[in-house]
Amino acid sequence: MSRPLLVTLDGPKGTGKTTLLEAVTKVLRADNNKVIRLCEKKSDPFRAETMALVNKLARNPSLDLEREVCARFADSRAWISQHVLTKQPADTIILMDRWYPSDAAFRRMVPFAEILQLNMERNVRTPDLHIGVVTAPQISWARAAARSRGLGSTVMLKLEEHIACTRAFEREVASHGWILCRNEGTIDEATLQVVSEIYSVL
Repeated sequence: MSRPLLVTLDGPKGTGKTTLLEAVTKVLRADNNKVIRLCEKKSDPFRAETMALVNKLARNPSLDLEREVCARFADSRAWISQHVLTKQPADTIILMDRWYPSDAAFRRMVPFAEILQLNMERNVRTPDLHIGVVTAPQISWARAAARSRGLGSTVMLKLEEHIACTRAFEREVASHGWILCRNEGTIDEATLQVVSEIYSVL
C-alpha cells in the first residue's frame, strides 16, 4: 500500500461498533497485519468546543446551528486527516471509530449530501472502506441503555428518535454503496464479514 488503508465503522448508538472494532483488530493482527485503532472524538483537538455547540443544538434546535455543528465536525476531520492520518505508516490498516458517515445518523435537518460536500471541500480523507453497522433499533437502543455509562447522548433521548436516525442512516448506506453490517447475530459473524471486506480492498 502506498498509504494507510482507512476503514471507518459508523452507525447509530448501541450497534456494537466498539466491540466489533476490537474483534476485527484481533483477527487482523493475528494475520500479521499492522493495525491502528483510532477514534474520531479522541483524535479531535476541538472536541470540547464542538460538543458545546451540539449541546446548544439539543436545547434549541435550528437549521443554522445544525449547519454550524456539521461544519465544525468537518473542520475537525480535516485537521485529523492532515495531522493524524498522514503520520501513520503506509503499510498500516487504520480502523476509525466514526467518521463523516455518522452524521447521516445524527443530523436531522441538514441533508447528508450537504454534509458530504462540507467534508469534501475541506479535503477530509475519504475512507477506503465505509462500514455501516446497524441493528434493529429496538436492539441497539436496549444495548445502549444497558451500558454502564447509559445512553451517553445529548442528541438521542427517545426511542422514536433512535428509530428515525437508524432508518436515515440505512438509507444513506444504500444510497452511497457503503457496506452494511447487520450486527444482530454473533460477533464472530460480523467480524468475519468486516475482515473479508477489508481483505477484498487490500
